[in-house]
Amino acid sequence: MKILETDHWCVLLPPEWRAEHDDDVVRIADSDDIGEIELTTLCKDVGDVQPEELEAMARGESPEITDWQSATLGAFSGWVGDFRDDGAYIREWYLAASNVLLYVTYICDEEDAAMDASAVVELLDTLVLGDSLLVTDSQDT
Repeated sequence: MKILETDHWCVLLPPEWRAEHDDDVVRIADSDDIGEIELTTLCKDVGDVQPEELEAMARGESPEITDWQSATLGAFSGWVGDFRDDGAYIREWYLAASNVLLYVTYICDEEDAAMDASAVVELLDTLVLGDSLLVTDSQDT
């Protein structure tokens, strides 16, 4: 497995998946090009992302999802929901750890919705905070 690392998070990338970074979005696709995962990172300036903030964001930004479920993937927790639109299956996660919020989408053709489902969860379940966020500030006394 390869390690896909950003300034804010890391994930283990199985050999059959590839990643590319474009602007502030990381795109991950499998070798069969069945579906694509996109991860967008947001960081809160002060304090940690609170569960109620995350839930409000999920419901406000993704009104097409009516059934949100709690989710924990690796070091991140939050909400997951899915919907279908114009022949596409779309699953969205709003996840947070510390001050890092990840907006994650998985999209594929509707008929392929179950094909990569477990592989996507297994991949995302390896999410951890990046080293830059594990360092705590200390003051000399």
